Amino acid sequence: MSDQILEIAGKAYRRDARGALVPEETIKPADILIDDAVRSIHAYARDLSAQIARFRGHTYDDLGALQSLLAEKYGARVGGQKGNLTLTTFDGLKKVQLQFQDQIEFGPELQAAKALVDECLREWSAESRSEIRALVSRAFQVDKEGKINRSEIFMLLRVEIDDARWQSAMNAVRDSIRVIGSKSYVRFYERHTPDGGWRAITIDLASA
Repeated sequence: MSDQILEIAGKAYRRDARGALVPEETIKPADILIDDAVRSIHAYARDLSAQIARFRGHTYDDLGALQSLLAEKYGARVGGQKGNLTLTTFDGLKKVQLQFQDQIEFGPELQAAKALVDECLREWSAESRSEIRALVSRAFQVDKEGKINRSEIFMLLRVEIDDARWQSAMNAVRDSIRVIGSKSYVRFYERHTPDGGWRAITIDLASA
């Protein structure tokens, strides 16, 4: 008998969402079938999650040990300034990449930048620079999680406009950027031939 089923006085009970014990004989067969399936899938998911966590830990340990060994024994330093690392097998068919990505947020200077940009847009004719208006609209639009569209903001910084207010606004955007940490990613690739295209080995369920 599984742990979600309780036996009391020879009768099987299951606990419902309110915490009450419900006799199994009174539960719809379809609900029991769904309950059993979800619990079975969850059990596999927990085991897989634990395996991935162990794999991730071993991978970082192995990469760190390799870097230390190369530095100590051969005086060779591998990896970029930010810790990014790409390792390829001798035959060129397998690759491991370690990448660090900065996590950023925008400070209050961004609001000053928005005010300057709005001032520019008000003075420019409605017909002119429509693509800039669209880009600005997307850049300062807050998503459902309350976050500014970061990629569109960076696209704004690449737009060169000979207007002192616009340039001041872009300086304010740059001043607003705060690096609050970094996140690391390990990615795996393989290919059939040394001149073939790389194919990612997916581990997360979302892209598998």
